[in-house]
Amino acid sequence: MDQLLAIRVFVCAVERGSLAAAGRQLGLSPAMAGRHLRALEDRLNVRLLQRSTRQLSVTEAGQRYVERCKLVLAELDDASREVADRDQPLQGTLRVSAPVTFGHRRLGPTVSRYLAAHPGMRVELGLTDRHVDLLAAGIDVAIRIGELFDEGLTVRRLTSCHMVVCAAPVYLQEHGVPATPSELRRHACLAFKGAVSTGDWTFIGPGGERHAGLTDARLQADNMDMLRATAITGGGIVYGPDFALADALNDGSLVRVLENYRTAELPVHAVFPTARYIPRMVRDFVDRLAAELNGEGRVT
Repeated sequence: MDQLLAIRVFVCAVERGSLAAAGRQLGLSPAMAGRHLRALEDRLNVRLLQRSTRQLSVTEAGQRYVERCKLVLAELDDASREVADRDQPLQGTLRVSAPVTFGHRRLGPTVSRYLAAHPGMRVELGLTDRHVDLLAAGIDVAIRIGELFDEGLTVRRLTSCHMVVCAAPVYLQEHGVPATPSELRRHACLAFKGAVSTGDWTFIGPGGERHAGLTDARLQADNMDMLRATAITGGGIVYGPDFALADALNDGSLVRVLENYRTAELPVHAVFPTARYIPRMVRDFVDRLAAELNGEGRVT
């Protein structure tokens, strides 16, 4: 008897509750499924299942054995998929979730080059600043910025970004330039609502001391582009990731303040649903994104 097939029969019988169901799943008759199970028990010299015409139960030894067998079969199936996947042209649909502003400003070139390299692929990109349940939404990979608190996800760090604090020249001319983080309390501050990172609006002074620069915000919004536009028109001082504000800083629409103080550095991660095997179409996309982000240095 094929030992590997016998193990599959055993695991499937435990999961489905009967040898007949295991046989149907594996394309075997109930009698043949039973022979495979008996051969496995004879080889191990232990009873794995207690069975009658009406019910099946797992013995204590069988319970220990089935958990180990599931791990072995998962590894074997992953290895088989990886080998079969390696030399085949990529085909299918890649579903990606990313923060809105990051998607607008950083994902377009990567997606374009990915599609050009793989004519058989399609990409569905959902931009949201809310955390998405990857399994429920059928997402293959999500980009998340800040510290991660989700358990049970496979994670790859891509790069990092810095938070910056800035305002329009017209605002600073009218209201003055803050010299210390504590002076931000006298200004109209524009804050991202629902930031996932700890230490929001926290600054590190030249001597390493920590300063909390904000106790309340004049405007809160869950979209960084809206806060950026408000700041450019003189609406206040905005605190956000460098990639969201870089173009306005470069053309002078916004200018940095509190440059003697360090701000938070946030990790940028790719996260995957819990799975032992990450398909090649996902790995290729993430590899490209990591290379492009790090090739540019920081995400600025």
